[in-house]
Amino acid sequence: MGYAVMAGAASRLLLGYDSFGNVCGRKNSPVAGAPLSGRDMTLKKHVFFMNSCNVAVQDRRLGTTALCVSSCPEEQLDTLEEIQLFANTSGSFLCVYSLNFFNYTQSPSAGTLCPRLPVPPSKSFPLFNRCIPQTPECYSLFASVLINDVDALHRILRGIMSGRDIILGLCLLALAWALAMLFTFRFVTTLLVHIFISLVILGLLFVCGVLWWLYYDYTNDLSIELDTERENMKCVLAFAVVATVITAVLLILIFGIRKRIKLTVELFHITHRGLSTSPFLLFQPLWTFAILLFFWVLWVAVLLSLGTAGTAEVIEGGQVEYQPLLGIRYMWWYHLIGLFWTSEFILACQQMTIAGTVATCYFNRNKNNPPDRPILSSLSILFCYHQGTVAKGSFLITVTRIPRMVLMYMYNTLKEKHAYTAAAINGTDFCTSAKDALKILSKNSSHFMSVICFGDFIIFLGKVLVVCYTVFGGLMAFNYNRVLQVWTIPLLLVAFFAYLVAHSFLSVFGTVLETLLLCFAVDLETNDGSAEKPYFMDQEFLNFVKRIQKFNNSRSERDKDSLRNQEGTELQPIGT
Repeated sequence: MGYAVMAGAASRLLLGYDSFGNVCGRKNSPVAGAPLSGRDMTLKKHVFFMNSCNVAVQDRRLGTTALCVSSCPEEQLDTLEEIQLFANTSGSFLCVYSLNFFNYTQSPSAGTLCPRLPVPPSKSFPLFNRCIPQTPECYSLFASVLINDVDALHRILRGIMSGRDIILGLCLLALAWALAMLFTFRFVTTLLVHIFISLVILGLLFVCGVLWWLYYDYTNDLSIELDTERENMKCVLAFAVVATVITAVLLILIFGIRKRIKLTVELFHITHRGLSTSPFLLFQPLWTFAILLFFWVLWVAVLLSLGTAGTAEVIEGGQVEYQPLLGIRYMWWYHLIGLFWTSEFILACQQMTIAGTVATCYFNRNKNNPPDRPILSSLSILFCYHQGTVAKGSFLITVTRIPRMVLMYMYNTLKEKHAYTAAAINGTDFCTSAKDALKILSKNSSHFMSVICFGDFIIFLGKVLVVCYTVFGGLMAFNYNRVLQVWTIPLLLVAFFAYLVAHSFLSVFGTVLETLLLCFAVDLETNDGSAEKPYFMDQEFLNFVKRIQKFNNSRSERDKDSLRNQEGTELQPIGT
């Protein structure tokens, strides 16, 4: 990160630069061997391309000279006199800096130092202040060369930065949805769960429908000439296929859990009782979100620096080219892993804090006298003893999470979080805690592990709802400016950020739920409910466990009866 920031120059990508090494809109340092470099371009914020319709552009390369100007010529300029008048009235000089605008009509070198006539009208397009010609014969060809001439990484970075306001707005939208889900789970009822599941289904269908509609719109658009449009079309098709598969799988799973909603609601009521002992746990996601937001901004800044890391080289005519540092630019793969690892680390710190707080309150004999400041105590233990635990655990989870699909995540993530819970209870490292958690849960999985899984699935659906409606908003916003930017990658970032925001908020309930499960398992291992060894759990929790056992026993009996009936039918002779 430090080297990328030192060697990179994100301002070149954000603000644009001329052919002499000057970044538009700021003061510049001189480049050795380039006499027109090192100029103050504070008031010249637009990039103007000379000869934007010449043969060099038609040869699929940007061979034209670029200048920093105060404004783009909005009307066609047919003569040098008109170029001189435009410079005099607007202060925007369209000829090379070495030629004074008083000599535009008198200098014999004006033909090579000034743009070829006529100068087409242009407008500063909201793509990093580039002057884009507006005549039909120049616009399409010039825009295609301007965009297609750069590599894929620069197109992605341009898409991110041109949509940065939309991305920030969508992150705030995801925050609002996550807060709504947090309070929904706080006061969950059977009716509310049905409404919530209906919203999830509608969100999934909306996203799938919009993606397929966009793909149909792209395939029927005969004017697709830019690489960005073709890349967007391919990505939209991939998104549509993946979204359809995920929607089908989730709809099947939702149909399968419809009979267990009542027990799941009771489970959330038990979770609510666990949160009532430390209500400030509901505010933990706020500081987690603040830290995540700071890290994401830093991550994007470093990504921009990676994409612009290069050295200035002077070429013929005193012009400057920036040669990319290939080694450092390819490190964006490592940077991507850092995004997952660090985000998982921040979320794991929250999980450890919540797990330690709930465990402290659970193993308190005097329920009428809760422990003092359990959250601060849990934070203190985390920072003093378990930073290595969280770092190793988040790395191992990142390594397994990157190639894992959504369906595998729903089944395996439960075990990962339990490792943090066991570490909070026992004070052991991540691997030892994971082994202990797996061992003790395997002994007591028959009690209410299935209902816990359904509770986790409901929480996962809450995250899906936040992502669906955030992505839906992103599809609508990005589609309005889809021609000159690769918006599919920013949309993926938005989906990822929305999921992390939802996860940081809704994981409070998931972590409390799983901590109670592990504490219950430990309670059964060490106590028998007698006067000498009473349980730590309260009577309501114990009654709920008994109802779960009764439900599981009745289900297993029905399965056995069904199996016996099937076997009996097979053994009976066929009557005549």
